Amino acid sequence: MTATVPTPRAGQPNTEADPVGSAWADYVAAARQLDGVRRAAATAAGEQARSVAAAREELAAVREQLAPQQSRLRELGVPAISLVPTPPEVSESARSMAGGPAAVLAALRSARGWAESAEDTLAARGLPRLARWPARPRNLLVYGPLAVLVPLVQLLLFAATGTGPVSIAALVVGLPLPAVAFMAGWLAVGRLFRPHPEDRVDRTPRFGALVCLVPAVLATAGLVLAMFPG
Repeated sequence: MTATVPTPRAGQPNTEADPVGSAWADYVAAARQLDGVRRAAATAAGEQARSVAAAREELAAVREQLAPQQSRLRELGVPAISLVPTPPEVSESARSMAGGPAAVLAALRSARGWAESAEDTLAARGLPRLARWPARPRNLLVYGPLAVLVPLVQLLLFAATGTGPVSIAALVVGLPLPAVAFMAGWLAVGRLFRPHPEDRVDRTPRFGALVCLVPAVLATAGLVLAMFPG
């Protein structure tokens, strides 16, 4: 009997007729799959390395912020035990960071935001709520008392001495004092309402100058009319 070689059907590769080509196709497919896995692993490793580096930077920044805050809180009388996290807090933080470097980085960034918020409160010099007010109402609390101080003294002197050398001297001396009140208010606003030393505070200079000038002008006009009627 004569052996017959089966003929491949249409659409099917002739694996028995070309074993070398079939092996080569399998090799190429496996190589492509391996290369894809290698690239994915390299990308994941790179992202993980970047997350680890960023987490280390965030950790250093948070530690740098917390150390002086801890010292300042101790100076303000906060017990040392209150500045240390409790075991439940540590456990909760550990669970939130169990997702790997990316989760750790996110937690550290949140901690840094809380530290910056605490720094704003501590650096507000006892006026954390006023520092967050709109600029003009907040600054009016500084410019206003300084603006009425000199006119009030002038009016008291006039009421006590009447038209005389003392009242006239107070009137003359008081003329440049609105500028002095404005400069004092300008400096005070910067010191009272500055969250950080490097931050800029809106001192509303035009508004402050107007606040300091109006009471002085009104008081001077009133005293002149009272001293020299008609």
